[in-house]
Amino acid sequence: MAKPDQDVRNRKLNPEARMELKEHLREFRDRFIKAAIATAIAAVLSVIFLYQPFIDAISEPLKQINAADNRFATLNYGSISSPFDQLIRVGTYIGLGLAAPVWLYQGLRFLLPALHTKEKKYLYGFLSGSIFAFACGVFISWYSLPGVVRALTMFTPPGGSNVIDAPTYISFIVKFIFFFSLAFIIPVILVGLNMLGVIRGKTILKSWRWIVVLVALIAAMTAPGTDIMMMFYLMIPLLTFFFLAIAICLLNDKRRDRREAKLAKGLTETELNTATSAEDLEKLGQLEEEPSQK
Repeated sequence: MAKPDQDVRNRKLNPEARMELKEHLREFRDRFIKAAIATAIAAVLSVIFLYQPFIDAISEPLKQINAADNRFATLNYGSISSPFDQLIRVGTYIGLGLAAPVWLYQGLRFLLPALHTKEKKYLYGFLSGSIFAFACGVFISWYSLPGVVRALTMFTPPGGSNVIDAPTYISFIVKFIFFFSLAFIIPVILVGLNMLGVIRGKTILKSWRWIVVLVALIAAMTAPGTDIMMMFYLMIPLLTFFFLAIAICLLNDKRRDRREAKLAKGLTETELNTATSAEDLEKLGQLEEEPSQK
């Protein structure tokens, strides 16, 4: 005999997924525990296999400074426990990234039963677009990292050395990659708001000057230094994402306006979503031929 909790969570026995508050909290707890276990496992694997490659990769810009600029730049661990603290911290950062599919899946499984079919489509589209945009931001920020580090350290006076605190350096890299990648999600958020009818594409398009200023500000903060070309290199993909989002919003507005015009003529939602039959198409063809014959 099935337990009451199992009956509530069984979609065949409970197709509308109706639960009491305690059942929602219990399901949230279970999914949170699964996501936490996946993150912990990913963090342990990251500590074992990925920590040293990550440290080597972020140390490469400093080695380039030593070779090209004839300066001394290195990471410094200022306390006895600092290397171990960084090991755990970096492993956690990488583990969160590797376990992202698991906790996104658990979050979706928790939210989807409460959404309608149309809302589910919007949610899938928003998540897919956000993941793609964030991945593009991670790739571009990682690719531009050596130039950013060199630009920030180029103001060191002649004869000086850059003995950089390791926790500060790692924190800077994580924030740099995260916030720059987060900027790529803003266009996806604009499209999501447009799909929900909160904002129209023309309204966003009228503010294109402010968008350019915002993107230039993000690029300037991300690529400090005197190399203005790097700023433009970072602006190009950001502006492309923004104007692509505006184009999608304008197209969606046209589709929505046509739909609302048909509804205003008296058609119902069911009639709008029903395909035209072959008989009706044939009648329409005959009506078009009769005036032409006259």
